[in-house]
Formats: sequence, C-alpha cells, structure tokens
Amino acid sequence: MLGHISFVWVVLRNATAMEATKSEEIHLRCVEKDVLIPKMMREKAKERCAEKVEAFNHCCKESGLLMVFKCREQNAALKECLTFHYKDPEFFELCKQEYISEKLEFERTGIPAKNRQQKLPTSM
Repeated sequence: MLGHISFVWVVLRNATAMEATKSEEIHLRCVEKDVLIPKMMREKAKERCAEKVEAFNHCCKESGLLMVFKCREQNAALKECLTFHYKDPEFFELCKQEYISEKLEFERTGIPAKNRQQKLPTSM
C-alpha cells in the first residue's frame, strides 16, 4: 500500500511539473535564478564570444607580463561582448528555459544532463 501511494505521488508531481512548464509558471529557487542560470549564461556567452576570447588569450600569451597594458583593446572587446549577452533579457529567458528543461528531464530520468550528453561508444 505504501509503495502504491508513493508511485501515485510521483505521477502527480510529474504531471504538475509538466503543466507548470506548459504555462511557464514553474517555481525556481533563488539559487537557481541567482547562481545556476547565470552560470549557464556565462558558459554560453563565452561560446558566443569565442572569437574575442581567443583573441584575448592569444594576446596574453604573446605579451607575457606586459599583457595588462598590451591587451587592453582585446580585453575591452571581450568585456563588451560578454556584458551584452549578460544584460540581454531574451538570452536570460533562453538559458532559463534550457535550465528548466534539463531540470525536468533530470526529475523524470534521474540522470544528470552531463551524463546524458555523453557519446555512446561506437561499434568496433
């Protein structure tokens, strides 16, 4: 009897989560809004600004200790690109929706996103 009750609770919880996702009213904890989604935004912004990241890294490697002075232009361009993405409300919503879908998939399967994205071994 107890197993049946817990099964019903899980089914109801998942149904509620799916309904909340459809209406976009899913509740996010403060740590999700203030830490986890911005972390995802930083990672995606670095991908979107890859050219500027590469230019800054190259300049730093070439300049050695003088990088503070020699790489100001590349640093400013990188900062501008990253800040543009950090302040973009559409980009935040995109990352938020991706975070929510990963969260719901984890609740459904119990497998973290990083483990789900691993490539399957190829046949020998």
